[in-house]
Amino acid sequence: MPDRADLKTSFLQHTGWDGAHRVLVAGDASNRKYERLTQAAQTRILMDAPPEKGEDVRPFVNITSYLRKAGLSAPEVHAQDDANGFLLIEDLGDDLFARVIEQDPTREMPLYEAAVDVLLDLHQAPPPDLPRYDADVMTEAASLAFDWYQRGVRGSVNTNARNAFGTAMRAALQPLDAAPAVLIQRDYHAENLIWLPDRSGARRVGLLDYQDAMLGHPAYDLVSVLQDARRDVSPSVQSAMMDRYIAGSGTNDSAFRDAYALLGLQRNLRILGVFARLSLSYGKPHYVDLIPRVWHHIETNLGHPAAAHIAPLIRAELPDPTPTILQSLKNQCQTIPLP
Repeated sequence: MPDRADLKTSFLQHTGWDGAHRVLVAGDASNRKYERLTQAAQTRILMDAPPEKGEDVRPFVNITSYLRKAGLSAPEVHAQDDANGFLLIEDLGDDLFARVIEQDPTREMPLYEAAVDVLLDLHQAPPPDLPRYDADVMTEAASLAFDWYQRGVRGSVNTNARNAFGTAMRAALQPLDAAPAVLIQRDYHAENLIWLPDRSGARRVGLLDYQDAMLGHPAYDLVSVLQDARRDVSPSVQSAMMDRYIAGSGTNDSAFRDAYALLGLQRNLRILGVFARLSLSYGKPHYVDLIPRVWHHIETNLGHPAAAHIAPLIRAELPDPTPTILQSLKNQCQTIPLP
């Protein structure tokens, strides 16, 4: 089998970018890597997604096409090699929302308004043909909190408690399956959004990391962007953005807020499990540092009446992430093999 570096060189030669200056740019929790290519005062982003490590560029290409047809700023795909996992895509720049807001906190409100407007536009588009992120799928994903966080903290999974949680969570989420399905990007947050002030309307928001998109409830991506695992969104912004989406979409206020709390609980339990797994099995203990914020979101959602029947079970089985517990998760880094 050809060396991956040789495959990359061949792809760049084929696209005419083999002579470009290359700089590695920040990646994510996956096996994908990204490089910025500069040549003749132009730039592109090279996505390197090795198929032998479970990556597949085709979903990214398909969702990109859908988002661009919906009038949104997903990066143009200039060249692709599906078999070997390479894409040459438009460079949307470095002005991530998280970075822009850190430099000027007064821009938090207008940037999040733009992010909500993307969702309002997107949710008007006819949904594509994608799998459903339904109650069954969401419940299994949320159960990662037991499989990995509880296991890392207590040394084993309480199977009876996991099953009881699954029954209660599935019952709570099933009514949401009746809502009109929209495309949910699933990782819609401030480190995947790029500010493009030279564009207009919702196109001022550049979109990244949506290859795992599915069909789901309209509240899901709003939860994703407001209950961010990586930065604290101010309470005033969270409240205003909830009001903005409800007013802009004409959805039922009470039902939407109930769904938002349940989806927020589901999402953050999943993230809790994923972050524990990234330390315990993948050798990435820095994700443990994000767990306290995720736990805060879990507590917030447990306080909503829609989650009242689930709260006692979770609080009994998933202990607060104290400094001792967090250090223990780090100390066990890469000690638990994947099933």
